Amino acid sequence: MSYSSYIAHLLVVIQVLGVIAAVHAVFTVRTAQGAIAWATSLVFMPLLTLLPYLVFGRGRFDAYIGARRQANAEMHTAAAELDWRPWVEEALAARQYHSYKALRALAELARMPTLANNQVRLLINGQASFEAIFEAIAEAQRVLLVQFFIIRDDALGQRLAQLLLERAANGVEVFLLYDAIGSHGLPGRYVEHLRAGGVQVQAFSTGRGTLNRFQLNFRNHRKIVVADGVRGFVGGHNVGVEYLGEKPPLAPWRDTHVELRGPAVACLQECFAEDWFWATRALPTLLLPSAYASEGMLCQVVASGPADKQETCSLFFVEAINSATERIWITTPYFIPDEAVSAALRLAVLRGVDVRILLPSRPDHRTVYAASSLYAQDAVRVGVRVFRYQPGFLHQKVVLVDRDSAAVGSANLDNRSFRLNFEIMLVTVDEGFAAEVESMLLADFDNAVEMGPEHSSRLQQLGMRVARLVSPIL
Repeated sequence: MSYSSYIAHLLVVIQVLGVIAAVHAVFTVRTAQGAIAWATSLVFMPLLTLLPYLVFGRGRFDAYIGARRQANAEMHTAAAELDWRPWVEEALAARQYHSYKALRALAELARMPTLANNQVRLLINGQASFEAIFEAIAEAQRVLLVQFFIIRDDALGQRLAQLLLERAANGVEVFLLYDAIGSHGLPGRYVEHLRAGGVQVQAFSTGRGTLNRFQLNFRNHRKIVVADGVRGFVGGHNVGVEYLGEKPPLAPWRDTHVELRGPAVACLQECFAEDWFWATRALPTLLLPSAYASEGMLCQVVASGPADKQETCSLFFVEAINSATERIWITTPYFIPDEAVSAALRLAVLRGVDVRILLPSRPDHRTVYAASSLYAQDAVRVGVRVFRYQPGFLHQKVVLVDRDSAAVGSANLDNRSFRLNFEIMLVTVDEGFAAEVESMLLADFDNAVEMGPEHSSRLQQLGMRVARLVSPIL
């Protein structure tokens, strides 16, 4: 066969694969606009778009769904060996609260129950967060579950490794999970040193197996730490010195974590267990205390990701915004809302709700920042109050609704969190805790400048609109 014939046959194969992929896009891409865009480009430009579709076109992580079913079945079997009664009692007790109805939709979305009698502590910035996390790790006696999107081999990463090795040497079962893409710079010697010391370490990779090899666009963005099934942590921090505010030019770094005690810690363990099962096809050791405190606040863990039946993360923000009658304050490093969230924000303004968005004034990713700026300008035009945080980079993910509800976790207000990342948020219903979050955010607003109607140059507008075109994969 001549070289030209070989090329001709290859182009025919690519064209056929493009048509097959276009049909797949019509059936699987979640939005009509996305389905049309992918199908058209795959049919007419398969040479340019086939590989990008394999990487970016998938809207659901189907392989994880199968792993989740198997993990849930094995967890159900394992649960028979644990005393789950107190946890079930807290779920029943939650239904007696007047505010329980406000969380029912989220409970259905998250596939996890609303639970009563939890204690939550606000951890502002890296010093407070890692001081509490490292204290919990150092005091663990039986099991540690540790998960981060990014782990770096720097001073903070070395401190984490040292603590985990110490606990493993003292007979504690230690499970460490990190995202393979988020932690792409983590050297193999870091992982091997931990494994040699008895720590069970795994990377969360969506490319496991031949069929999933191209699903690089899905990431596990969760940050979870659970010590002995009693103390849990979620929030925005990863493991790197920049999260302590020690790395210019983004320093000082502004972020928020929370410490959780109570029955909702079981939900953090379940979330970790599903992710660990995907990475290893085995369950980690899970622990439940024999009893919980007799008082505390309602909590709802909302775990979301591309294996969900619905777009859980996007719907979480829509539900939070629609439920607001007095105020909805959101702080996020990336503001690229979809149509549903944008519409909810506009309707909240029309209802007379105090709608505020707090964003960074410094970019960590320039393309994302450009797209975010265009959405921020649009929001200002419809009456949303948008603020730019001045002292350093703002990375916290916090939502405050009215006088009693707050949420802290890993989810950003962008398409990546809505549809591509595995995320986790802790929702609380408690006036005292909401007042603490309010005080924290008021201090942040004092360090921010409110945006007014901006008139960008034609060149700036072009740059922002180009960035907006690729916002679905940012």
